[in-house]
Amino acid sequence: MHIFSELKIRDVTFRNRIVVSPMCQYSSTDGFATDWHLVHLGSRAVGGAALVFTEASAVSPVGRISPQDLGLWKDEHIEALARITHFVREQGALAGMQIAHAGRKGSTHRPWSGVGMVPESEGGWKPVAPSAVPFDKNYPMPSALDEAGIHAIGDEFADAARRALQAGFEVLEIHGAHGYLIHEFLSPLSNHRTDSYGGSIENRTRFLREVVTAVRRVWPERLPLFVRLSATDWVEGGWDVDQTIEVVRKIGSLGVDLIDCSSGGLDPRQKIPFKPNYQVPFSQQIRDMTGILTGAVGLIGVPAEANLIVREGKADLVIFAREFLRRPYWPLEVARDLGQPVPWPAQYLRAAPDGTKPR
Repeated sequence: MHIFSELKIRDVTFRNRIVVSPMCQYSSTDGFATDWHLVHLGSRAVGGAALVFTEASAVSPVGRISPQDLGLWKDEHIEALARITHFVREQGALAGMQIAHAGRKGSTHRPWSGVGMVPESEGGWKPVAPSAVPFDKNYPMPSALDEAGIHAIGDEFADAARRALQAGFEVLEIHGAHGYLIHEFLSPLSNHRTDSYGGSIENRTRFLREVVTAVRRVWPERLPLFVRLSATDWVEGGWDVDQTIEVVRKIGSLGVDLIDCSSGGLDPRQKIPFKPNYQVPFSQQIRDMTGILTGAVGLIGVPAEANLIVREGKADLVIFAREFLRRPYWPLEVARDLGQPVPWPAQYLRAAPDGTKPR
């Protein structure tokens, strides 16, 4: 087994173990996909990845991180996304949709436009969260959700999943990491509730379990469902890998096929030991302790190391972000170095290694 081995999950076959991570492009108006998204996602499919994820796509307007986020909160969004999924599939890749709600980290500037809160006078909004606790001093004060609001957001996740199916996506991921709404419910650092959604781990994981259940009702049994989780907050007293393992066991029985293992993003006090492959141990531990498939992500760029992650059973998929921003055709480049020749797009054969066959 190696990074170019096929993998079957439910009725879907991945041509290799290489995944393009969801990466925010902040290039939408009113949530609509544009030609930028077609070129960005389509080029990575041409480049040989097995699965190409959209950026975190908001399930409601107030679920956006920034006013420029991609969205899936209305049926009108489907057509532009369907154009993208059609092209991605034509290249032999799978189109993946990540659905998300930003929670208290919403109504903030895209990175190159500023830092912190976008005021309502400039297109911002009042964000919502488990508790009325802001992410940081320059972030907006969120409104604490009541139970009716929590249930309504669960329905929005399910509606977004239905639209993703109509748009032609074959893999769906629920974003439960990086300090966004689901993660805010999970962590005691951001969840100060005293009702059935706060306190014990059973209560703090309730919203995630309800979202998974609602999504699985509309997402077909034949198609894979992933969940991205932050395995730790990197803050003492916060969410940690032991709690992650506990919730993974619960959602695995609800129809989740793979955990996309990330970390952090919830609390500005986090102390992350950034170094190559620093999150891979979480992937291995979760995989070993739960028996559920995992994806490893985070500063993975050396091809031989990525190959070993799969070969040594530390993850089932390897998920790349920055490497694909630098090198959209990374899989085609490294396949020869790893002794795993792969078919090339016929249009690019003149630049391929000798003997390469067209797709």
